[in-house]
Amino acid sequence: MQTSPPPDALDPAGTVTALSATSHALDDLSALPAASGLYAWWAAPDVFAHLPGPAHPTEPGVRLLYVGLAKNLRRTLAGLLLDTEGYQTRRTDRVVLADEDEIRLTAWMHTHLRLTWCLHPAPADAEAAVIAQWAPPMNIAHTTAGPVLDAITAAPRGVQHQRLTPLDP
Repeated sequence: MQTSPPPDALDPAGTVTALSATSHALDDLSALPAASGLYAWWAAPDVFAHLPGPAHPTEPGVRLLYVGLAKNLRRTLAGLLLDTEGYQTRRTDRVVLADEDEIRLTAWMHTHLRLTWCLHPAPADAEAAVIAQWAPPMNIAHTTAGPVLDAITAAPRGVQHQRLTPLDP
């Protein structure tokens, strides 16, 4: 990660424009700055086809899934993929994917997700406006009631309630 000088604050429209830049594959993140900002996760329309999301403004082959700092994105992704990928979980101080499935999830993310980012000294100041404009389906705090919200909120619970594999002795 490269270090960048502190960014100037962008208004919401400038933030949306910056997040509309060319997306990067997850294995091509050498330009990802070590600074505060907003991040947008993009994927092809057939990835989680049941989750609607706006198309990327300049890359019609991807659509928006999430904006912000994702502290639970991996768990939500794992929950959404439990049935199709057959992930197994184990219990530590919380329910987590088995080690080999953490590796598989990382590989899945590298294959299917793309990322854009925008430097911002106070990302929380712009996040709500960006989410309100784009309505990304995985931002559950801003998603209205209905099947999309039901699918997203059920995903992490699916990881917790999935059959646990025993820990190695």
